[in-house]
Amino acid sequence: MNTKFDLDKIGQNIVYVKPVLTTDLPDEVQEQIGDLSEIYAVHNAEGEQLALVADRKLAFHLARENKMEPVTVH
Repeated sequence: MNTKFDLDKIGQNIVYVKPVLTTDLPDEVQEQIGDLSEIYAVHNAEGEQLALVADRKLAFHLARENKMEPVTVH
């Protein structure tokens, strides 16, 4: 294989989805969440939080709608 490939592009569209206990969030965020005990955070490759959503399915859908490739973080 002699095709050039730009290695800087690897992972640019990956976002990481991880569960977050609502008790670990700031009080003002907890107030907006309601009675959920766990939500999901979506982060970019640099670790920047992009979104908080109610469930894993929604996190994956949100990522794909924005042309991102979601992967789960344990």
